[in-house]
Amino acid sequence: MRILGLTGSIGMGKSTTAALLAAQGAAVFDADACVHRLYEGEIVPALAEVFPQAVKDGRVDRAILRLAVVGKPREIALLEKIVHPAVQRGKWDFVAAQAKAGTSLCVLDIPLLFETGDHRRVDAVIVATAPPDVQKARILARGGMDEGQVEAILSRQTPDAEKRRRAHFIVETQHGLAHAERRIGVILRALAV
Repeated sequence: MRILGLTGSIGMGKSTTAALLAAQGAAVFDADACVHRLYEGEIVPALAEVFPQAVKDGRVDRAILRLAVVGKPREIALLEKIVHPAVQRGKWDFVAAQAKAGTSLCVLDIPLLFETGDHRRVDAVIVATAPPDVQKARILARGGMDEGQVEAILSRQTPDAEKRRRAHFIVETQHGLAHAERRIGVILRALAV
């Protein structure tokens, strides 16, 4: 089984790229979706101890949690100490299940692929990217964040230029879906999957 790491900063089109890979038959582990599931179950008690204001009715309110940690290194470290080990377990359980099922291509869709060191555990890295103005417009169009919050998130991520430098493959997402689909086809042919 080939394992690809897929990453890209917020607003770069990583989720769309992951969907295109899934449409080509790849099994995709979505780290963000894993975190959302964890926020409704396994890690809620631990988060309630550290961020009680962010837990409502047995679930984590992500908007309140974001306000509690953005721009606060100590709080971010506390959050990551709880979340990251659980995501790691979920990810490698997923990979093991895919290997057992005989899946030929497994994609790990991880925003912090380089930051967590997971890029060293994959066969190749794909980076989804777009120009900064496109990125910012996409993020702000989602709602729920202001420019200061966006900058705080971006400041914690490996810069896009560095991600592109370290990538095996790049998908430029600003050119539209058809262009990204063609690029995915090129990548999969290059990997012979």
